Amino acid sequence: MSYRLGVDAGGTFTDFVLADDQGQVHLFKATSTPEDGTQAIAAGLAQISEKLGRPVADILADTTLCVNGTTVALNALIQHKGVKTGLICTAGHEDSLEIRLGHKEEGYRYDADYPPARQLVERHLRLPVRERVLADGSIRTPLNEDDVRAACETFRREGVQAVAVSLLWSVANGQHERRVTELVRELLPEVYVSSGLEVFPQMREYTRTSTAVVNAYLGPVLKAYVDRIDQFYRDQGVRVPVRYFQSNGGMAARDVMVSRAVNAINSGPASAPRAGAWVCEPLGLANYITVDMGGTSFDITLTHQGRTNISKDIDFLRYRIGSPMIQVETLGAGGGSIAWIDALGVLNVGPQSAGAQPGPACYQRGGTLPTVTDANVVLGYLNPTHLLGGRLEIDASAAADAITREVAQPLGISLERAAHGMYSIVNNSMVNGIRRVSIERGYDPRDFALIGAGGATGLHLTALAQEIGCRTVLVPKLASGLCAFGQLLSDIRYNRMAATPMRLDERADLAGLEQRFTELEADAVQALESEGLARKDIHVQRSMDMRYVGQVHECTVDLGDLRISADTLGEIRQRFNDLHRQLFTYDEPDSLIEIVNIEATVSGRTGAVQPGQIAAGGQAQSARSGERDMVFAGDGSRTRTPVYDGQRLGAGDLLDGPVVIEEPTTTIVVQPGWRVRLHASGTYVITRQDA
Repeated sequence: MSYRLGVDAGGTFTDFVLADDQGQVHLFKATSTPEDGTQAIAAGLAQISEKLGRPVADILADTTLCVNGTTVALNALIQHKGVKTGLICTAGHEDSLEIRLGHKEEGYRYDADYPPARQLVERHLRLPVRERVLADGSIRTPLNEDDVRAACETFRREGVQAVAVSLLWSVANGQHERRVTELVRELLPEVYVSSGLEVFPQMREYTRTSTAVVNAYLGPVLKAYVDRIDQFYRDQGVRVPVRYFQSNGGMAARDVMVSRAVNAINSGPASAPRAGAWVCEPLGLANYITVDMGGTSFDITLTHQGRTNISKDIDFLRYRIGSPMIQVETLGAGGGSIAWIDALGVLNVGPQSAGAQPGPACYQRGGTLPTVTDANVVLGYLNPTHLLGGRLEIDASAAADAITREVAQPLGISLERAAHGMYSIVNNSMVNGIRRVSIERGYDPRDFALIGAGGATGLHLTALAQEIGCRTVLVPKLASGLCAFGQLLSDIRYNRMAATPMRLDERADLAGLEQRFTELEADAVQALESEGLARKDIHVQRSMDMRYVGQVHECTVDLGDLRISADTLGEIRQRFNDLHRQLFTYDEPDSLIEIVNIEATVSGRTGAVQPGQIAAGGQAQSARSGERDMVFAGDGSRTRTPVYDGQRLGAGDLLDGPVVIEEPTTTIVVQPGWRVRLHASGTYVITRQDA
């Protein structure tokens, strides 16, 4: 027996999915331990060992793929717990990080009191070197290496742990930046070094510098985590290289992840689209929105016609990042989100979270503030005595006391209305997030299936679909660990980028452009082959950042494996025009187009996971395990609602809402007016009763 193990460390729970070569897929959850991730992994492995009746060492010895998603880099950036960082830049550009191209985030553009972003590099540690490369790659001012040596001496004296290097127009001629990087590594061998030319070798000096700084700031933190995880797995018996999940939706080797720490920022939710594709394939669906509600956050991704949106050159947590990332909309709306009343007497929910410690009041771990999970207990949606198949005891009275004390009494309303108010407010926040990834980007959510991931999502999903207009809701049995499962389905993925400014006119060097693509692809293919992948398992996909001449921002155009030549130039132009029209409602077919950057995404396939099918049902009523009073209306009125044991339902079983289905690690609430059918693939398909 051989296994694949996916581990997704979230803010509240760490999810484990183990798939064997016989089609069995097992899901486990352990409480996250942010102070030391190996403790949560050890707890999850103990559950796996108990379930399989085999020692942990034997299971791990038979594991052919071990992949980890982590929030370590994300949490370090959120909490500003990176390392002391220095920056070496071209003289005169020390303040580009603070100038930020004069940009203010959406919603705060005209707010004079909105504070500036906290700088990851203090002003006295942004040190200049005299040099100048021009836009055409020619050298105007040679590099002054004494400036580099002086900067390194300052960094040593100040106790700097990481250094970012980013010089003006290094993408046109990287000679100076490579030499600076070489000197820093020679003079400060113990310091983590991040070169903009290595991390993000594309146009836009501010984006490149910011990306290099974020990478440096997080690099030592991620390296310490990866070293600890790698050693833990080796000690436990893993024989294969441990892989880590990246924000671009693919896996990476340890050394790649350490050198590209910025790629780990959105590691967890980035695997959701791949898992969503697996859920939709048996149902023949290509348009879907994944929503993942865990204990701390709510993550949303959109996939249209099988392609998931990729973001580059975006502000993430107020820091500009250029590296490709799966486009994830993240909200502070999880099961642990805390309800509070502001100075105007208005009820709010989140973004503050009770997290894993102390957790919701009902968890009995010291939490006293009311959370969304507590509201779901009061509404009757969650089992009032236990969760996670009985492994987590809860106290319904503690949930009721917290909501009564902090919400119901101050507002002068009933307990039920207070709980439903909390539920409605967090739902409204999530619906607004779904609108941002769909309607605001030109997509009609009615054309998409809504896929539930995360342990808490099933409690809210039909209410969200009702509000946003989605006609089909999908909740796989693996929902609470869907991102961990998505990791097992994903490829190893490396991005290779270059700045190639070129106008697509009669003077365009198309042969040179094709040659540059070929060089980038060869480099990535060689990296994958060195990791043991066969050439037949390696897939290459091209894209270009393009714009009309005179525009400030560009669009990323997917080229697939299209070769660059005079014969394909017309198709390339048409693809750009079509994308521009989709994004901005118009195009300019007669205007001159220019290329800014190119990118090759090279993926190495690791094989498929083929889980077994659910046995046919036919006796749905035999799975009924009880009933509870539940609240579905804002007036707080209760409805007697049947509860079903999901493990006893079979393929084809059909239930009309309102109904609750309890799985070991998730609960699904089917609101009135909806019906649910269990598909043989293990996915609950929920549709409107009048559809």
